[in-house]
Amino acid sequence: MRYRAIRRYLPGWLLRRLLYFEAAIEDAVARFASTLPAGARVLDAGAGEGRYASCFSQQRYVGVDLGIGEPGWDYSRLDAIADLARLPFNAGAFDACLNVVTLEHLKEPACALAEMARVLKPGGRLLLVVPQQWEVHQAPHDYYRFTCHGVQYLLETAGLQPLEILPVGGFFRLLARRLLNALQFFPGPLWIGVALLVGPAALLLPALDRLDRDRNFTLGYICTAHKL
Repeated sequence: MRYRAIRRYLPGWLLRRLLYFEAAIEDAVARFASTLPAGARVLDAGAGEGRYASCFSQQRYVGVDLGIGEPGWDYSRLDAIADLARLPFNAGAFDACLNVVTLEHLKEPACALAEMARVLKPGGRLLLVVPQQWEVHQAPHDYYRFTCHGVQYLLETAGLQPLEILPVGGFFRLLARRLLNALQFFPGPLWIGVALLVGPAALLLPALDRLDRDRNFTLGYICTAHKL
């Protein structure tokens, strides 16, 4: 989808309403960082280009990725190129770990979570963000979508105690996002006309999200856990 065009021309407050999942993730990472003491060792497992490194300026941030996601990304600032299912660190090396919309790209997500748990100190904390209803992306390296029950099982199997598994919006936020997704099918000037039609609906629909109390329709989950 043409999110670059949306980001380029819209003010920040409007972007946060339209790109709700991204805004929720950024807020969650900032909160997670604020709970960690200065000097804490933080592993960003699946760091990509290291977009969250600045959130951990007071901690010792280590970014790791296999470097096969987006072909246009710059992986040169990573601290290590590695398979998350085989992390090159000693057990208990980190105080905290984050894994943000990366688990779906791993062939062995259970193994990767077990590795993250291994390199965490006892009591170390994990921030995990996973999609539930999302389009195929970074193909062909896109393998899974997760339910809250699946996430809980994977965390507990890895030796991690879930603290929160929070859905990011309900049916109407999901529907608003799908309207934005529709823009990718319209070329050139037609895109602008369709954007003027779906944009107001994408802004108004989230107001109905309170009707979806079960949140079985959700964009994804933001989860926190700690090592037992």
